[in-house]
Amino acid sequence: MSKSKSELIGESERLYSQYGQHLEQDHWDEYVAIFPDGRTVLGTNLTEVSCRALDQFGRGSFVFKVGEKAVGKWR
Repeated sequence: MSKSKSELIGESERLYSQYGQHLEQDHWDEYVAIFPDGRTVLGTNLTEVSCRALDQFGRGSFVFKVGEKAVGKWR
């Protein structure tokens, strides 16, 4: 069953607060893929981070630009 938009937004905010926010001091403007279980992939290029996350762990990550509110989900 698919999650609603509001459920996805809530999950993304929780994941970023828990696993991404601490990266802001040293990795501002980089990208991080965060999986619901806390696994992360970090890098400077959106496409690279997205592809590495998919290759290493499969689907289901949220991808953030560290320090900004832009968010996406790879399904």
